[in-house]
Amino acid sequence: MEVVCERGNLWLAYERVIRNKGAAGVDGIGVSEFKAHLQQHWPTIRARLLAGTYIPQAVRRADIPKPQGGVRTLGIPTLTDRLIQQALHQVLSPIFEAAFSESSYGFRPGRSAHQAVKAARQYVAEGRRVVVDMDLEKFFDRVNHDILMAKLAQKIGDGRVLKLIRRYLEAGMMAEGVLSPRTQGTPQGGPLSPLLSNILLTELDLELERRGHAFCRYADDCNIYVRSHAAGERILASISRFLSERLKLTVNEAKSAVARPWERKFLGYSLTWHKSPKLRIAPASLKRLTDKIREVLKGARGRSLSGAIAELNPVLRGWAAYFKLTETKRALEEIDGWLRRKLRCILWRQWKRPYTRAKNLMKAGLKEERAFRSAFNQRGPWWNSGASHMNAAFPKSFFDRLGLVSLLDTRRRLQCLS
Repeated sequence: MEVVCERGNLWLAYERVIRNKGAAGVDGIGVSEFKAHLQQHWPTIRARLLAGTYIPQAVRRADIPKPQGGVRTLGIPTLTDRLIQQALHQVLSPIFEAAFSESSYGFRPGRSAHQAVKAARQYVAEGRRVVVDMDLEKFFDRVNHDILMAKLAQKIGDGRVLKLIRRYLEAGMMAEGVLSPRTQGTPQGGPLSPLLSNILLTELDLELERRGHAFCRYADDCNIYVRSHAAGERILASISRFLSERLKLTVNEAKSAVARPWERKFLGYSLTWHKSPKLRIAPASLKRLTDKIREVLKGARGRSLSGAIAELNPVLRGWAAYFKLTETKRALEEIDGWLRRKLRCILWRQWKRPYTRAKNLMKAGLKEERAFRSAFNQRGPWWNSGASHMNAAFPKSFFDRLGLVSLLDTRRRLQCLS
Protein backbone atom coordinates (compact mmCIF):
# COMPACT_ATOMS: atom_id res chain seq x y z
CA MET A 1 0.00 0.00 0.00
CA GLU A 2 2.95 2.34 0.60
CA VAL A 3 3.96 1.81 -3.07
CA VAL A 4 0.39 2.53 -4.21
CA CYS A 5 0.33 5.77 -2.20
CA GLU A 6 3.82 6.87 -3.33
CA ARG A 7 3.72 10.43 -4.68
CA GLY A 8 5.04 9.64 -8.18
CA ASN A 9 2.61 6.76 -8.65
CA LEU A 10 -0.34 8.89 -7.52
CA TRP A 11 0.65 11.79 -9.75
CA LEU A 12 0.78 9.50 -12.79
CA ALA A 13 -2.61 8.05 -11.82
CA TYR A 14 -4.06 11.55 -11.40
CA GLU A 15 -2.85 12.61 -14.87
CA ARG A 16 -4.43 9.54 -16.47
CA VAL A 17 -7.75 10.01 -14.70
CA ILE A 18 -7.92 13.68 -15.72
CA ARG A 19 -6.90 12.88 -19.30
CA ASN A 20 -9.67 10.27 -19.58
CA LYS A 21 -12.22 12.84 -18.34
CA GLY A 22 -15.39 10.80 -17.99
CA ALA A 23 -18.57 11.34 -16.01
CA ALA A 24 -18.85 12.10 -12.31
CA GLY A 25 -19.70 9.37 -9.80
CA VAL A 26 -22.37 9.36 -7.09
CA ASP A 27 -20.76 12.35 -5.34
CA GLY A 28 -21.30 14.57 -8.40
CA ILE A 29 -17.68 15.81 -8.39
CA GLY A 30 -16.46 16.36 -11.96
CA VAL A 31 -13.00 16.87 -13.44
CA SER A 32 -13.12 20.64 -12.97
CA GLU A 33 -13.69 20.39 -9.18
CA PHE A 34 -11.52 17.33 -8.58
CA LYS A 35 -8.20 19.07 -7.88
CA ALA A 36 -9.70 21.29 -5.17
CA HIS A 37 -11.48 18.28 -3.66
CA LEU A 38 -8.20 16.35 -3.43
CA GLN A 39 -6.31 19.27 -1.92
CA GLN A 40 -8.83 19.36 0.89
CA HIS A 41 -9.45 15.64 1.48
CA TRP A 42 -6.43 13.66 0.24
CA PRO A 43 -4.42 13.67 3.52
CA THR A 44 -7.35 11.99 5.28
CA ILE A 45 -7.96 9.53 2.40
CA ARG A 46 -4.25 8.60 2.28
CA ALA A 47 -4.13 7.99 6.03
CA ARG A 48 -7.15 5.68 5.78
CA LEU A 49 -5.60 3.78 2.85
CA LEU A 50 -2.39 3.20 4.81
CA ALA A 51 -4.37 2.15 7.88
CA GLY A 52 -6.54 -0.23 5.83
CA THR A 53 -9.78 1.52 6.85
CA TYR A 54 -10.70 3.31 3.60
CA ILE A 55 -14.25 2.54 2.41
CA PRO A 56 -14.98 3.20 -1.30
CA GLN A 57 -18.18 4.95 -2.30
CA ALA A 58 -20.91 3.22 -4.29
CA VAL A 59 -20.64 3.20 -8.08
CA ARG A 60 -23.18 5.01 -10.24
CA ARG A 61 -25.13 2.72 -12.55
CA ALA A 62 -25.23 3.59 -16.26
CA ASP A 63 -26.85 1.33 -18.86
CA ILE A 64 -25.68 1.69 -22.45
CA PRO A 65 -27.32 -0.17 -25.37
CA LYS A 66 -25.40 -3.03 -26.98
CA PRO A 67 -25.21 -3.10 -30.79
CA GLN A 68 -26.71 -6.61 -30.86
CA GLY A 69 -29.51 -5.71 -28.44
CA GLY A 70 -29.85 -5.50 -24.68
CA VAL A 71 -27.81 -3.21 -22.44
CA ARG A 72 -24.33 -3.22 -20.94
CA THR A 73 -24.31 -2.10 -17.31
CA LEU A 74 -21.46 0.19 -16.32
CA GLY A 75 -20.52 1.00 -12.74
CA ILE A 76 -18.97 4.47 -12.67
CA PRO A 77 -16.84 5.09 -9.55
CA THR A 78 -16.22 8.55 -8.14
CA LEU A 79 -13.11 10.34 -9.43
CA THR A 80 -11.41 9.71 -6.07
CA ASP A 81 -12.00 5.97 -6.38
CA ARG A 82 -10.92 6.03 -10.03
CA LEU A 83 -7.67 7.66 -8.89
CA ILE A 84 -7.09 4.97 -6.24
CA GLN A 85 -8.00 2.17 -8.66
CA GLN A 86 -5.62 3.57 -11.29
CA ALA A 87 -2.83 3.79 -8.68
CA LEU A 88 -3.52 0.15 -7.73
CA HIS A 89 -3.53 -0.87 -11.40
CA GLN A 90 -0.12 0.70 -12.00
CA VAL A 91 1.42 -1.27 -9.14
CA LEU A 92 -0.37 -4.60 -9.68
CA SER A 93 -0.20 -4.81 -13.48
CA PRO A 94 3.57 -5.53 -13.69
CA ILE A 95 3.22 -8.18 -10.95
CA PHE A 96 0.59 -10.19 -12.85
CA GLU A 97 1.58 -9.32 -16.43
CA ALA A 98 4.45 -11.83 -16.54
CA ALA A 99 2.05 -14.75 -15.99
CA PHE A 100 -0.43 -13.72 -18.70
CA SER A 101 -0.72 -15.78 -21.90
CA GLU A 102 0.81 -14.77 -25.23
CA SER A 103 -2.64 -15.42 -26.71
CA SER A 104 -4.32 -12.82 -24.46
CA TYR A 105 -4.57 -9.40 -26.12
CA GLY A 106 -7.11 -7.31 -24.21
CA PHE A 107 -6.23 -4.43 -21.86
CA ARG A 108 -2.51 -5.17 -21.78
CA PRO A 109 0.46 -2.87 -22.47
CA GLY A 110 1.82 -3.32 -25.98
CA ARG A 111 -1.14 -5.49 -26.99
CA SER A 112 -4.10 -4.63 -29.20
CA ALA A 113 -7.20 -5.91 -30.97
CA HIS A 114 -5.30 -5.62 -34.27
CA GLN A 115 -2.72 -8.14 -33.06
CA ALA A 116 -5.53 -10.50 -32.05
CA VAL A 117 -7.25 -10.47 -35.45
CA LYS A 118 -3.90 -10.94 -37.23
CA ALA A 119 -3.21 -13.99 -35.05
CA ALA A 120 -6.69 -15.33 -35.86
CA ARG A 121 -6.03 -14.94 -39.59
CA GLN A 122 -2.72 -16.80 -39.20
CA TYR A 123 -4.38 -19.75 -37.43
CA VAL A 124 -6.95 -20.07 -40.24
CA ALA A 125 -4.22 -19.78 -42.90
CA GLU A 126 -2.44 -22.70 -41.21
CA GLY A 127 -5.47 -24.92 -41.85
CA ARG A 128 -7.55 -24.46 -38.70
CA ARG A 129 -10.68 -23.64 -40.65
CA VAL A 130 -13.21 -24.16 -37.85
CA VAL A 131 -13.67 -21.69 -34.99
CA VAL A 132 -15.11 -22.26 -31.54
CA ASP A 133 -16.60 -18.83 -30.87
CA MET A 134 -17.27 -18.62 -27.12
CA ASP A 135 -19.36 -15.91 -25.48
CA LEU A 136 -19.29 -15.72 -21.69
CA GLU A 137 -22.73 -14.82 -20.39
CA LYS A 138 -22.67 -11.43 -18.62
CA PHE A 139 -19.05 -12.03 -17.65
CA PHE A 140 -18.39 -8.75 -15.83
CA ASP A 141 -21.62 -9.21 -13.84
CA ARG A 142 -20.88 -12.84 -12.89
CA VAL A 143 -17.27 -12.79 -11.64
CA ASN A 144 -17.06 -14.86 -8.44
CA HIS A 145 -15.44 -12.70 -5.75
CA ASP A 146 -14.02 -15.57 -3.70
CA ILE A 147 -12.30 -17.21 -6.68
CA LEU A 148 -10.86 -13.88 -7.84
CA MET A 149 -9.63 -12.92 -4.37
CA ALA A 150 -7.93 -16.32 -3.99
CA LYS A 151 -5.98 -15.68 -7.20
CA LEU A 152 -5.01 -12.18 -6.05
CA ALA A 153 -3.84 -13.51 -2.67
CA GLN A 154 -1.36 -15.83 -4.43
CA LYS A 155 0.77 -12.81 -5.41
CA ILE A 156 -0.28 -9.99 -3.08
CA GLY A 157 1.00 -10.20 0.48
CA ASP A 158 -0.39 -6.90 1.78
CA GLY A 159 -3.72 -7.52 3.51
CA ARG A 160 -4.67 -3.85 3.19
CA VAL A 161 -4.52 -4.08 -0.62
CA LEU A 162 -6.56 -7.28 -0.68
CA LYS A 163 -9.13 -5.81 1.69
CA LEU A 164 -9.40 -2.66 -0.45
CA ILE A 165 -9.91 -4.64 -3.68
CA ARG A 166 -12.59 -6.74 -1.95
CA ARG A 167 -14.35 -3.56 -0.90
CA TYR A 168 -14.24 -2.28 -4.49
CA LEU A 169 -15.76 -5.56 -5.70
CA GLU A 170 -18.53 -5.35 -3.10
CA ALA A 171 -19.22 -1.60 -3.39
CA GLY A 172 -22.95 -1.08 -3.93
CA MET A 173 -24.46 0.21 -7.16
CA MET A 174 -26.56 3.38 -7.08
CA ALA A 175 -29.40 3.86 -9.58
CA GLU A 176 -31.97 6.66 -9.23
CA GLY A 177 -31.13 7.08 -5.56
CA VAL A 178 -31.55 3.38 -4.72
CA LEU A 179 -28.45 1.50 -3.50
CA SER A 180 -28.18 -2.19 -4.45
CA PRO A 181 -25.63 -4.43 -2.70
CA ARG A 182 -23.33 -6.57 -4.86
CA THR A 183 -22.14 -10.12 -4.11
CA GLN A 184 -20.62 -10.96 -7.50
CA GLY A 185 -19.26 -9.22 -10.61
CA THR A 186 -16.79 -6.46 -11.33
CA PRO A 187 -18.75 -3.86 -13.34
CA GLN A 188 -17.02 -2.18 -16.25
CA GLY A 189 -16.27 1.48 -15.70
CA GLY A 190 -13.35 1.51 -13.26
CA PRO A 191 -9.65 1.26 -14.15
CA LEU A 192 -9.21 -1.95 -12.12
CA SER A 193 -11.90 -4.10 -13.80
CA PRO A 194 -9.95 -4.98 -16.99
CA LEU A 195 -6.92 -6.14 -14.99
CA LEU A 196 -9.08 -8.21 -12.64
CA SER A 197 -10.81 -9.86 -15.60
CA ASN A 198 -7.45 -10.86 -17.10
CA ILE A 199 -6.25 -12.24 -13.75
CA LEU A 200 -9.35 -14.43 -13.49
CA LEU A 201 -9.36 -15.61 -17.12
CA THR A 202 -5.65 -16.46 -17.12
CA GLU A 203 -6.72 -19.84 -15.73
CA LEU A 204 -8.74 -20.38 -18.94
CA ASP A 205 -5.70 -19.38 -21.03
CA LEU A 206 -3.45 -21.82 -19.16
CA GLU A 207 -5.96 -24.65 -19.61
CA LEU A 208 -6.20 -24.01 -23.37
CA GLU A 209 -2.39 -23.90 -23.62
CA ARG A 210 -2.09 -27.13 -21.60
CA ARG A 211 -4.39 -28.81 -24.13
CA GLY A 212 -2.35 -27.42 -27.03
CA HIS A 213 -5.12 -25.32 -28.57
CA ALA A 214 -4.60 -22.32 -30.88
CA PHE A 215 -6.71 -19.46 -29.52
CA CYS A 216 -7.10 -15.70 -29.27
CA ARG A 217 -8.66 -14.03 -26.24
CA TYR A 218 -9.54 -10.36 -25.92
CA ALA A 219 -11.08 -9.76 -22.47
CA ASP A 220 -14.11 -12.11 -22.35
CA ASP A 221 -14.15 -12.64 -26.14
CA CYS A 222 -12.40 -15.96 -26.86
CA ASN A 223 -12.02 -17.82 -30.19
CA ILE A 224 -10.41 -21.27 -30.44
CA TYR A 225 -9.26 -22.46 -33.89
CA VAL A 226 -9.41 -26.17 -34.77
CA ARG A 227 -9.31 -28.40 -37.88
CA SER A 228 -12.69 -30.12 -37.71
CA HIS A 229 -16.25 -29.45 -36.66
CA ALA A 230 -16.33 -32.55 -34.44
CA ALA A 231 -13.23 -31.37 -32.54
CA GLY A 232 -14.83 -27.95 -32.13
CA GLU A 233 -18.00 -29.41 -30.61
CA ARG A 234 -15.96 -31.48 -28.14
CA ILE A 235 -13.86 -28.46 -27.12
CA LEU A 236 -16.91 -26.19 -26.67
CA ALA A 237 -18.54 -28.76 -24.38
CA SER A 238 -15.41 -29.49 -22.32
CA ILE A 239 -14.36 -25.83 -21.94
CA SER A 240 -17.92 -24.92 -20.94
CA ARG A 241 -17.70 -27.52 -18.15
CA PHE A 242 -14.25 -26.24 -17.12
CA LEU A 243 -15.50 -22.64 -16.86
CA SER A 244 -18.57 -23.69 -14.90
CA GLU A 245 -16.72 -25.91 -12.43
CA ARG A 246 -13.47 -23.98 -11.95
CA LEU A 247 -14.45 -20.32 -12.43
CA LYS A 248 -18.24 -20.42 -11.88
CA LEU A 249 -18.77 -18.78 -15.28
CA THR A 250 -21.44 -19.66 -17.85
CA VAL A 251 -21.02 -19.90 -21.61
CA ASN A 252 -23.91 -18.27 -23.45
CA GLU A 253 -25.14 -21.12 -25.67
CA ALA A 254 -27.29 -18.83 -27.82
CA LYS A 255 -24.32 -16.64 -28.79
CA SER A 256 -21.60 -19.31 -28.89
CA ALA A 257 -21.08 -21.55 -31.91
CA VAL A 258 -18.78 -23.93 -33.77
CA ALA A 259 -18.62 -22.60 -37.32
CA ARG A 260 -16.44 -21.52 -40.21
CA PRO A 261 -14.44 -18.35 -39.40
CA TRP A 262 -16.04 -16.45 -42.30
CA GLU A 263 -19.47 -17.10 -40.77
CA ARG A 264 -18.50 -15.43 -37.46
CA LYS A 265 -17.02 -12.12 -36.38
CA PHE A 266 -14.14 -11.43 -34.01
CA LEU A 267 -13.54 -7.92 -32.65
CA GLY A 268 -15.53 -6.42 -35.54
CA TYR A 269 -13.62 -8.30 -38.24
CA SER A 270 -14.34 -11.46 -40.19
CA LEU A 271 -12.37 -13.49 -42.74
CA THR A 272 -12.79 -14.54 -46.36
CA TRP A 273 -13.02 -18.23 -47.27
CA HIS A 274 -9.87 -18.28 -49.44
CA LYS A 275 -7.00 -20.70 -48.78
CA SER A 276 -4.95 -17.65 -47.73
CA PRO A 277 -7.77 -15.83 -45.91
CA LYS A 278 -8.10 -12.07 -45.97
CA LEU A 279 -9.39 -9.87 -43.20
CA ARG A 280 -12.67 -8.18 -43.97
CA ILE A 281 -15.11 -6.03 -42.03
CA ALA A 282 -17.93 -8.03 -40.46
CA PRO A 283 -21.42 -7.19 -41.81
CA ALA A 284 -22.61 -6.26 -38.29
CA SER A 285 -19.81 -3.66 -38.04
CA LEU A 286 -20.80 -2.16 -41.40
CA LYS A 287 -24.43 -1.95 -40.26
CA ARG A 288 -23.44 -0.17 -37.05
CA LEU A 289 -21.56 2.44 -39.07
CA THR A 290 -24.41 3.06 -41.51
CA ASP A 291 -26.84 3.34 -38.57
CA LYS A 292 -24.55 5.91 -36.94
CA ILE A 293 -24.29 7.89 -40.19
CA ARG A 294 -28.09 7.91 -40.54
CA GLU A 295 -28.39 9.15 -36.96
CA VAL A 296 -25.92 12.01 -37.56
CA LEU A 297 -27.58 13.01 -40.85
CA LYS A 298 -31.12 12.84 -39.47
CA GLY A 299 -31.04 16.50 -38.49
CA ALA A 300 -28.76 17.67 -41.31
CA ARG A 301 -31.54 18.92 -43.60
CA GLY A 302 -31.60 22.30 -41.88
CA ARG A 303 -27.80 22.65 -41.64
CA SER A 304 -25.02 23.43 -44.04
CA LEU A 305 -23.28 20.54 -45.73
CA SER A 306 -19.96 21.55 -44.16
CA GLY A 307 -21.58 21.38 -40.68
CA ALA A 308 -22.86 17.85 -41.32
CA ILE A 309 -19.44 16.78 -42.63
CA ALA A 310 -17.69 18.26 -39.57
CA GLU A 311 -19.93 16.12 -37.36
CA LEU A 312 -19.41 12.99 -39.47
CA ASN A 313 -15.62 13.18 -39.83
CA PRO A 314 -14.59 12.14 -36.27
CA VAL A 315 -16.81 9.06 -36.58
CA LEU A 316 -15.38 8.17 -40.00
CA ARG A 317 -11.76 8.76 -38.95
CA GLY A 318 -12.03 6.59 -35.84
CA TRP A 319 -13.83 3.84 -37.72
CA ALA A 320 -11.33 3.84 -40.60
CA ALA A 321 -8.39 3.74 -38.16
CA TYR A 322 -9.80 0.69 -36.39
CA PHE A 323 -10.65 -1.16 -39.62
CA LYS A 324 -7.45 -0.25 -41.46
CA LEU A 325 -6.45 -3.94 -41.52
CA THR A 326 -9.27 -4.86 -43.91
CA GLU A 327 -7.89 -6.43 -47.07
CA THR A 328 -11.07 -6.11 -49.13
CA LYS A 329 -12.02 -2.69 -50.43
CA ARG A 330 -15.49 -3.25 -51.87
CA ALA A 331 -17.36 -2.53 -48.62
CA LEU A 332 -15.44 0.74 -48.12
CA GLU A 333 -16.16 1.82 -51.71
CA GLU A 334 -19.85 1.09 -51.23
CA ILE A 335 -20.12 3.04 -47.97
CA ASP A 336 -18.17 5.99 -49.42
CA GLY A 337 -20.49 6.08 -52.44
CA TRP A 338 -23.61 5.65 -50.31
CA LEU A 339 -22.54 8.47 -47.96
CA ARG A 340 -21.87 10.88 -50.82
CA ARG A 341 -25.30 10.01 -52.20
CA LYS A 342 -26.87 10.75 -48.80
CA LEU A 343 -25.20 14.18 -48.81
CA ARG A 344 -26.36 14.89 -52.39
CA CYS A 345 -29.87 13.92 -51.26
CA ILE A 346 -29.67 16.52 -48.48
CA LEU A 347 -28.68 19.18 -51.02
CA TRP A 348 -31.58 18.23 -53.32
CA ARG A 349 -34.05 18.44 -50.45
CA GLN A 350 -32.67 21.78 -49.26
CA TRP A 351 -33.16 23.35 -52.69
CA LYS A 352 -36.91 22.48 -52.58
CA ARG A 353 -38.12 24.29 -55.74
CA PRO A 354 -37.27 23.18 -59.30
CA TYR A 355 -35.99 26.66 -60.31
CA THR A 356 -33.66 26.71 -57.29
CA ARG A 357 -32.43 23.23 -58.23
CA ALA A 358 -31.79 24.28 -61.84
CA LYS A 359 -29.91 27.39 -60.71
CA ASN A 360 -27.69 25.41 -58.31
CA LEU A 361 -26.97 22.73 -60.90
CA MET A 362 -25.87 25.42 -63.36
CA LYS A 363 -23.74 27.01 -60.67
CA ALA A 364 -22.10 23.60 -60.18
CA GLY A 365 -21.18 23.45 -63.88
CA LEU A 366 -24.12 21.82 -65.71
CA LYS A 367 -25.35 23.35 -68.94
CA GLU A 368 -28.66 25.21 -68.79
CA GLU A 369 -30.67 22.72 -70.86
CA ARG A 370 -29.50 19.70 -68.80
CA ALA A 371 -29.90 21.56 -65.51
CA PHE A 372 -33.54 22.48 -66.22
CA ARG A 373 -34.41 19.04 -67.60
CA SER A 374 -32.95 17.44 -64.45
CA ALA A 375 -34.58 19.90 -62.06
CA PHE A 376 -38.06 19.31 -63.54
CA ASN A 377 -37.86 15.49 -63.85
CA GLN A 378 -40.44 15.00 -61.05
CA ARG A 379 -38.44 12.14 -59.52
CA GLY A 380 -37.84 11.85 -55.78
CA PRO A 381 -34.81 13.16 -53.84
CA TRP A 382 -33.14 9.74 -53.41
CA TRP A 383 -33.41 8.91 -57.12
CA ASN A 384 -31.97 12.29 -58.06
CA SER A 385 -29.13 11.99 -55.54
CA GLY A 386 -27.90 8.92 -57.43
CA ALA A 387 -28.59 10.24 -60.94
CA SER A 388 -25.88 11.29 -63.39
CA HIS A 389 -26.66 15.01 -63.15
CA MET A 390 -25.99 15.14 -59.37
CA ASN A 391 -22.90 12.93 -59.74
CA ALA A 392 -21.58 15.23 -62.47
CA ALA A 393 -22.34 18.40 -60.49
CA PHE A 394 -21.04 17.06 -57.15
CA PRO A 395 -18.36 14.41 -57.80
CA LYS A 396 -16.04 12.92 -55.21
CA SER A 397 -13.59 15.80 -55.70
CA PHE A 398 -16.30 18.23 -54.50
CA PHE A 399 -16.65 16.36 -51.20
CA ASP A 400 -12.85 16.04 -50.93
CA ARG A 401 -12.62 19.84 -51.08
CA LEU A 402 -15.20 20.10 -48.29
CA GLY A 403 -12.97 17.81 -46.21
CA LEU A 404 -15.23 14.72 -46.12
CA VAL A 405 -13.22 11.73 -44.89
CA SER A 406 -13.10 8.93 -47.47
CA LEU A 407 -12.91 5.51 -45.79
CA LEU A 408 -11.10 3.98 -48.77
CA ASP A 409 -8.55 6.79 -49.06
CA THR A 410 -7.93 6.79 -45.30
CA ARG A 411 -7.42 3.02 -45.26
CA ARG A 412 -4.89 3.27 -48.11
CA ARG A 413 -3.00 6.04 -46.33
CA LEU A 414 -2.94 4.21 -42.99
CA GLN A 415 -1.79 0.96 -44.59
CA CYS A 416 1.07 2.82 -46.29
CA LEU A 417 2.12 4.33 -42.94
CA SER A 418 2.04 1.03 -41.03
